[in-house]
Amino acid sequence: MAKKAEEIELKYATVETVNKIREQLANEDELYDLAELFKVFGDSTRIKILFVLYSGEMCVYDIANTLNMSQSSISHHLKSLKQNRLVKFRKDGKATFYSLADEHVFSIMEQGLEHVTE
Repeated sequence: MAKKAEEIELKYATVETVNKIREQLANEDELYDLAELFKVFGDSTRIKILFVLYSGEMCVYDIANTLNMSQSSISHHLKSLKQNRLVKFRKDGKATFYSLADEHVFSIMEQGLEHVTE
């Protein structure tokens, strides 16, 4: 049985601090979605695709050639990136062009790179 905040034994934090943090914590569904998003970033191929698209819009053929990979593999990873709203696409005739979904994705990529290169 879960204890109430008042019943929790705390070593250094106050009950008020714990209650405030609990109120600010995202709900379980949001935390689950965030964890799923970070799983997408856990694959080096998807990271490579995002970095290619960081430079600008490209079609599957050009992404595959840039990364020396098959179009099938790139398409598979793009599907996951689309499902997680990290990339968007537009059609131009028979060609489909992909780009990063929004400024948030640019920011995540910039901050991640900055963090690992410090």
